[in-house]
Amino acid sequence: MSTAGEATGTTEATETIPAESGQIPENSTVNRRQGFGDGFLETISDGWAERPEVLPVPREQAPYAARRRDAVSAAFPGRRLVVPAGPYRVRSNDTDYPFRAHSAFAHLTGWACDAVPDSVLVFDPLPAGGHDVTLYFRERADRTTAEFYADASIGEFWIGPRPSRAAVAADLQIPTDHIDAFSASPDDLVVDADADLTRFVSELRLRKDDYEVAQLQLAVDVTADGFDDILADLPRIIAHPRGERIVEGVFHQRARSDGNWEGYDTIAASGPHACYLHWTRNDGAVRPGDLILIDAGVEVDSLYTADITRTIPVSGTFTDVQRRVYEAVREAADAAFAAARPGAKFSELNAAAWRVIAERVHEWGFLPVTPAESLDPATGHHHRRYMVHGTSHHLGIDVHDCAQARRELYAGGTLEPGMVFTIEPGLYFQIDDLTVPEEYRGIGVRIEDDILMTEDGPVNLSAAIPRTADEVEAWIARQSA
Repeated sequence: MSTAGEATGTTEATETIPAESGQIPENSTVNRRQGFGDGFLETISDGWAERPEVLPVPREQAPYAARRRDAVSAAFPGRRLVVPAGPYRVRSNDTDYPFRAHSAFAHLTGWACDAVPDSVLVFDPLPAGGHDVTLYFRERADRTTAEFYADASIGEFWIGPRPSRAAVAADLQIPTDHIDAFSASPDDLVVDADADLTRFVSELRLRKDDYEVAQLQLAVDVTADGFDDILADLPRIIAHPRGERIVEGVFHQRARSDGNWEGYDTIAASGPHACYLHWTRNDGAVRPGDLILIDAGVEVDSLYTADITRTIPVSGTFTDVQRRVYEAVREAADAAFAAARPGAKFSELNAAAWRVIAERVHEWGFLPVTPAESLDPATGHHHRRYMVHGTSHHLGIDVHDCAQARRELYAGGTLEPGMVFTIEPGLYFQIDDLTVPEEYRGIGVRIEDDILMTEDGPVNLSAAIPRTADEVEAWIARQSA
């Protein structure tokens, strides 16, 4: 049952209808909304039990978010800063996508999956330095107001209880005010409108605090359960003509039951589909004898997400060629992990993985040049026909976190304790690629893990998810027993 279009002034409505009158004009284009009779209007505000409010204790992430806001304030003295949560986005006519707050807003408030659309976090500069920070949002409507029953986008009759200003202030430890009290200024620095502010709030996430690391580990652990679920359901997946969709659905159930959502569209790519890097149609069959590449990550309620890829032999065992390709990819992943250390360049991970990939495809006779010639950044890169993507990206509240950071701090930056990133080499031999023998065509393999850099070196947060070919085969056997 979709009801968003029955709200006053939402996407189906092209005019504002006075809810208090209960009448819809004859020339109205709002076709799904019913008028209200006088009896309803006269009695709807009466007969409700008292709803005493108990203020929540501050949530765990509140002090961490406060420190992040302090860092933003210190970086922009004397400037008014505006960080919007963002609005609902229309999916189809009067049906919206599920709301997810802007990542910078979520990071700086800690409101996570509880945030409400159209909220705004504002930093007002103080004469003596620093900022007053206020969270503006539309609090719940009193039952004596028309929006309580007439507005399907915010009315509690439609969407359930909404938070009060006092409750949110206690929860997040941020002063709050009604959104109607907020007014923009031409001099405001606004995230996604001002380059300096957008860059800063992105770079602020390059190093994770203890709370973020714990949430990322939680996301990885729930994702591991989702992969277990998939393997346990392999018979049903194989039996369905669109088994890739069943994989997607099984993982979605875990993501929604134990988390908030997926952090990105699940890739369930079986057979030749595994050679398409961003295959998300997931409408193919899953056949014994093929490999299925599953790239999936659970976003937990804090909005931090895992990003894991495993490549599974559908029949339970790898063929000799599949194993050869798989173990080459694992060797590349291990080389990148070995290159990761505090002070190393982020780009060194990619170089280490590509070196292994170039050596193996040369060994198999697929390169027209030597590995050294292929690795030359100006005249080579022949090996990238089989691994076109890079090896790593930062991970956090976005699956590709810190994406607006300066290049010299990201791709050209150094690894520091607190950084969390992926290692995800792959090999992909397209079904019609005549540069490789027929037995390789249609094989796609990627292995992806989530890595935390510490003072003592890298820690694989997803190490508990089987990685080697032997471990994967044993994993399938356990889950299908």
